Amino acid sequence: MRISLSVIILTYNEELNLENCLKNIADWTGEIFVVDSFSIDKTLEIAGQYGAKVVQHLFENQAQQFNWAIDNLDIKNEWILRLDADEYLTEELKEEIKKEISSSTEVNGYFIKRRVYFMGRWMKHGGYYPTWLLRLFRKGKACSEQREMDEHIILLEGSAEKLKNDFIDDNKKNLESWIAKHNDFSTREARERLKSEFVGIEGQAGRKRWIKQNLYLRLPLFLRAFLYFIYRYFFRFGFLDGKEGLIFHFLQGYWHQFLTDAKEYEAMKKIKHG
Repeated sequence: MRISLSVIILTYNEELNLENCLKNIADWTGEIFVVDSFSIDKTLEIAGQYGAKVVQHLFENQAQQFNWAIDNLDIKNEWILRLDADEYLTEELKEEIKKEISSSTEVNGYFIKRRVYFMGRWMKHGGYYPTWLLRLFRKGKACSEQREMDEHIILLEGSAEKLKNDFIDDNKKNLESWIAKHNDFSTREARERLKSEFVGIEGQAGRKRWIKQNLYLRLPLFLRAFLYFIYRYFFRFGFLDGKEGLIFHFLQGYWHQFLTDAKEYEAMKKIKHG
């Protein structure tokens, strides 16, 4: 039996991931929206095969695209779940969501644990699990922060609770695609850092952002990327994630951070010298 829940998925060229996501929820949820940024692969074809409602809209960034979706889509259900095309729900989580939204009267949102797989292996260590994200909320009660990078969904009113079970992030694209994506992320992150704005949010994401702003970003450029990798890989036991973990924690915890520092340094030089 389908539950009274609307799922919103943002896509661009996600033919390798989308079918797995939609197959997981097609017979479970009452409504699926795929908000596409003019894909040129089979994304739209796959969405149609699973009965998703497809809307295309010009992409600026994740935050603006998602906020446009919740403001403009004809969403029929009270509860909204935000998913990426490379994500899916465990069966335990689906049962838990069904139970919670059918009985909840006061809570306006739920934080859910993300379990990330990289090259087929769960990145369980290095401080990367659990990552709590507000992904389930009542219509009209939440929106995305207006940030280019590291944006989070935040409640506009009311309270949120945590669910017990996980959702899975398992991107099937290759390493070249992963590197290209994180190259783009580093550009956006460098721009965010140069704005020198700190916006506080609640929960685990808020604590991480405070640490980043008040500790990490106060360390010297380039050195901080190296120290962060050492912390993640050795002190938070990232080495227990095997060869896949070495690749992931080095690239995501060191290379990506170092690249962001380099772009920040380049931008500061341009500002200094006009």
